Amino acid sequence: MVSRVARNVAISRFWWVLCIASLVGALLVLLSLFGFVFVRGIAAIRPEIFFTVTQGIAGGLANAIVGTLLLVTLAIALVVPVGIGAAVWVTQFAPDRLRIVVRLSIDVLFGVPSIVVGYFLYVALVETAGWGFSLVAGSLALAIIMLPYVYRAADLAFSAVPRDLVEASVALGARPLTTFVRVAFPWALPGTLTGLLIGVGIALGETAPLIYTAGWSNYMPTLALTHSPVGYLTYVVWTFINEPFKQSHQLAYAAAFLLMVAIFVTNFVARAAVEYWASRTRSHS
Repeated sequence: MVSRVARNVAISRFWWVLCIASLVGALLVLLSLFGFVFVRGIAAIRPEIFFTVTQGIAGGLANAIVGTLLLVTLAIALVVPVGIGAAVWVTQFAPDRLRIVVRLSIDVLFGVPSIVVGYFLYVALVETAGWGFSLVAGSLALAIIMLPYVYRAADLAFSAVPRDLVEASVALGARPLTTFVRVAFPWALPGTLTGLLIGVGIALGETAPLIYTAGWSNYMPTLALTHSPVGYLTYVVWTFINEPFKQSHQLAYAAAFLLMVAIFVTNFVARAAVEYWASRTRSHS
């Protein structure tokens, strides 16, 4: 009996030590990565980077910064009505069988490599439709990549709305639209917003689909939706770090630093917004 207890204690301690070691190892890897990018990026940041365009493998990052903002902003505008609208329809109105099919399709979309999305849109839009490398093709690629995250978060959020609140609203004579706007939507908003901002963070780090759809340009992007290649930060990181020149390496480190800051800010905003809306929902429920 004593030996069995001692053995169980030893096994528990072993797994506890293994978990702690795994956590410490993961944290060391992350801190090393962030520290490397931070130190190299800070050293490479100069004021002119934000005001001059890329000139070959030198110059600044103004075109890539503006291009990244345009690509992500348009992708958000495309994915929000589709992803959230589909989630609302599936959770509130769709038949059970169709609901299963839609959710299975979204789960499959999670596993599709982003480069496959980019190549498909290259064939369909850049070549076949004749749009060329463009802002809208790149944004559509990012929107497709973001879609499963936005949809799944909204699906789970709206499915978690307490039926008691919905039934109480209906019992008080509220119309379905009023019930949705005043009851279901505020309750589901924190989870939906979390999924959207996670999708934004993932879109900020994509390179492969944009190579096939947005192309690359050393010039400031225009508002032309088609036949106008766009610069973006991930291309600078992916391409310039392989060049044998110090200037190109400096731009790559600066672009990586800006992307890291953007992702940190996105996650911070997500957590702050979720806490705000969650507290507001609790205070009104």
